[in-house]
Parts: sequence; structure tokens; C-alpha cells
Amino acid sequence: MSQSSREASSQRHVIRNRVSFLEQKIPAYASIIGILGILIIWEAICRMELVSPLFLPAPTAILSAGWDMAVSGEMHPDILASLYRIIAGYLIGAVCGIVFGLILGFSRWVDAMLTPVVYSLYPIPKIALLPLFVLWLGIGETPKITMIALGVFFPVVINTFSGVKNVDPILIKAAVTFGSSHFNVIRKVILPGSLPMIFAGLKLAMGSALLLLVPAEMIAAQQGVGSMVQHYGNLMLATKLMVGVVILSLMGLVFNRTLQWIERKLLPWK
Repeated sequence: MSQSSREASSQRHVIRNRVSFLEQKIPAYASIIGILGILIIWEAICRMELVSPLFLPAPTAILSAGWDMAVSGEMHPDILASLYRIIAGYLIGAVCGIVFGLILGFSRWVDAMLTPVVYSLYPIPKIALLPLFVLWLGIGETPKITMIALGVFFPVVINTFSGVKNVDPILIKAAVTFGSSHFNVIRKVILPGSLPMIFAGLKLAMGSALLLLVPAEMIAAQQGVGSMVQHYGNLMLATKLMVGVVILSLMGLVFNRTLQWIERKLLPWK
């Protein structure tokens, strides 16, 4: 075999190894290993009393406290209140953001007039607007839901707008050439083509919704996970405080997995 043939064979072998490495399937339990590792290290640190339980309770202590709170029904009103606020705010912000993002991407006039407004309002910390919302909308659920919806609205708008702009213009021109109406072009070409970016915005917005939920409930709520965390923090009950933190983490995980499941159903080719 000549030198060039050996080099070509070696290159093909390297390429096959790289492709097989990229295409290898990761077992389902792999995502659990990292979490279990952190929990084991955390538990070991607490068992060896390297950190006082007053500042860092052990995972088993948090689990025990959470079970007691669940059995007694102590946490149920707080969880239900938080779920209502975040689901209502998220749905309102997501729907409005997708519709407005599609309009921004489809209409050049609306894009020219309102895109600078969107990008100028987006950096404003939404939690800073809560006192203003309370002044405008009164004390109750409306200002909290409005603030969450506003925090969701902007990431979804920007990602939807970017997704529409990244749709292949040849597909749009082909649809128009074959006589499709504006509505059909949006429904059958622009919306499916921009779905990956829309879901990226929806996932990003879910994090924003959780980040806004907690301070909103700490400032102006009698019930909610954020209010629960603040209450037990004031009482220096770190174990029950951490139960609230775990609940927030689980809420974020469940919502993220739900969005991933919907994305797989709507985008089976990904």
C-alpha cells in the first residue's frame, strides 16, 4: 500500500471515529448522575459538620421538612398561588409576544416604527416597575401577573422577530407566487420556519418568569413560594427556606421539560 493510500485510510478512520463520537446516544440516566453527585457531596459535607446546619441544612433534612410540610398542607396554598401567577403571566406574555413578534417580522412599517421601542424597553428591570404597577392596578394579583407577563413578553418578541427574519425568503416568495394570502404565508411558511427560535425564546422567558415571581411575592404577597421563602428567612429557619428553593427549582425543571416535550411534538425533525 502506498503512502498516500495509508494516509487516506487513516483520515477516513479518524473521520469515522469523530462521527461515531458525535452520534453516540447518551443513556437516560446520564442527566441524573450530576444531580446525584452534587447531593451526595452536599450530604457528606453536612454529615461531617463542616458547615453549620443553620446556614446549610442537609438534603435529607430538607426532604424530611418538605414531606412534613406537604403532609400537613402547609405549603399547598403557597404552591397554588405561585402556579396561578406564573402560568397566567407566562401564557399572556407568550401569546402576546409571539403575535407581536410575527407582526414585527412580517411588516416593514411596524418593524421600522416599533423595533426601537422594544429594544429600548427590554433592558429596563421589570421588578423596578412593580411599585408603579401597584399604583396603577391596585394591590392584588393583577400587578404581579402583569409584571411576569411583561418579563416573558420581551424575550419571546425578540426571538420570534429573529426567527421570522431568518426564514428563507425564497420560501416566502414561492408561497406568494402560488397565490397564498398573507395569513397563509404566516401560518404555513413563516410560523413553522420560526418555531425553533420561538421555542428558544419561550425557554428563556420561563427563567425570566421564575426570576420575577419570587421578588414579586416577597414584596407584595401574603401567599406564594417567594413569600414563604421570605417568611422562613426572617425566622432563620434555613431548612424550610430551602424547601421553598427546591420547590422553585422543581417548578423550573417541570416547565422546561414540558416545553421540550411540546417542541419535540411540533418539531419532530429536530
